[in-house]
Amino acid sequence: MFALLLAHSFNGPPFTVGIEEELMILDPEGWDLAQAINTILGDLPPELEGQVHPELFQSVLEIATPPCPDLRTAAAELTRMRTQVEAVADAHNLRIAAAGTHPFARWEDQKVVDKERYHNLIDQLQYVVRQEIVFGTHVHVAIEGADRAIYVADGIRRHLPLLLALSANSPYWRGEPTGMMSTRTPVFRQFPRVGIPPHYGTWEIFSNRIELMMRAGAIEDYTFLWWDVRPHPKLGTVETRIYDQQTRVEHTISLAALTICLAHRYASRYDAGEPLVEYPTELVDDNKVRAAIRGTDGNLIDFRQGEQVPAPEMARQLMELLAPHADELGCRPELDSVEDLLENGTGAHRQIAICKENEDLRDLVAEMVEKSRPD
Repeated sequence: MFALLLAHSFNGPPFTVGIEEELMILDPEGWDLAQAINTILGDLPPELEGQVHPELFQSVLEIATPPCPDLRTAAAELTRMRTQVEAVADAHNLRIAAAGTHPFARWEDQKVVDKERYHNLIDQLQYVVRQEIVFGTHVHVAIEGADRAIYVADGIRRHLPLLLALSANSPYWRGEPTGMMSTRTPVFRQFPRVGIPPHYGTWEIFSNRIELMMRAGAIEDYTFLWWDVRPHPKLGTVETRIYDQQTRVEHTISLAALTICLAHRYASRYDAGEPLVEYPTELVDDNKVRAAIRGTDGNLIDFRQGEQVPAPEMARQLMELLAPHADELGCRPELDSVEDLLENGTGAHRQIAICKENEDLRDLVAEMVEKSRPD
C-alpha cells in the first residue's frame, strides 16, 4: 500500500449534475460522417466557449453542460446547447445527429483529431482505437466525501446492465444489422480498462490501485480508466458512462434522472451505515451482455432473488424504489418519463422499426437528424 492518496474534490455541494453528449457531424448530401469538427469549433457563439469539445475523430463533437444545481437546469442547458451547435452546423451546410453508432460509417474513412492524447492512444492501442466510431452519454453527479463517492459508484455498478438496456440505441454497424440492440458495447469493449469496474469499497483502496497503475506506467492518470461508472476525483463527481447516446434529448434527460436518483439513494444508504453487497463481476458482466444483445426485450438476473426477470419489470421496480429520491431532488416527472422507453421502445427499437418500413439506412440517418433536434 502506498502512503499517499490521490488528491480529490469530493467536497460538494452534493447532487449537482452535469451531462455530456457525443454527437455526429454529418454531410447532408449522403449522410456520411463529415470530418468537420474544426469548422464547428471555429464558429461557436461565445456562450458555448469551453462547453463544446473535440473527441478522437474529426466527425465527432462533445457538448458538456456546466455543473448545474438540479436536473431541470441541466436539461435546459443541454437543450440549449444542442440547439446552438445544430445552428452552427446548419450555417455550414452540415448536420448534427445523435445515436450510439452511425448506421453505415466505416472507421477507415475517419480522420483523427490532432491532439497528443489521441495520437498516443493510437500508438499504444492501434486497431482497437481506430475502429472506435461510437457515441455515448455521460452523467456526472457531485458527491460529498471520497468514501461516500466510492460507495455510490459501487452501488450504481450493479445497475449498469439495466441502464444499458434502457439506453440501447445502436443496432446497425458498417451498413448491417448486428442482431444487437447496443453494438456500441462490443466495439468499445475491446479497449483496456473498460466495462464493469471493480468493487473498490473505500477511497484508500481506489486511490492506491490507481497510484499503482500510474507508477507502473500503465496509465497517465485515472481518466485512462474508462469504466462504465467511475469516480472523477478532479470534478468531485461519480460519472456514469454506460449509456448509448440518445437520439431524443428528452431520453437523455430521463436517463440522467435515473442516474441522479440512484446516486442519491446510495448516498443515503452510506449515511445510514448500511453495508454494500459486492456482486460478482462475472454476474454483472453477464447481465451486461444480455442487455447489449436484447435490450429491454430480454431478461436480466436479479441478484437478490437469484433468478431472471424481464428487464422492464426490473426497471419499473427500480423506478418505484427511486420515487422518494426523485421527489426530494425535484425530478419526479423526469424519472417517470423513463416509462416512455419501456412503453414505446428504446432508440434501438425505433431504428429497427424505421428500417422495417424503409431499408435505406441513409433515410434512417435523415430521421435521426430530425429527431435529434430539440422540440
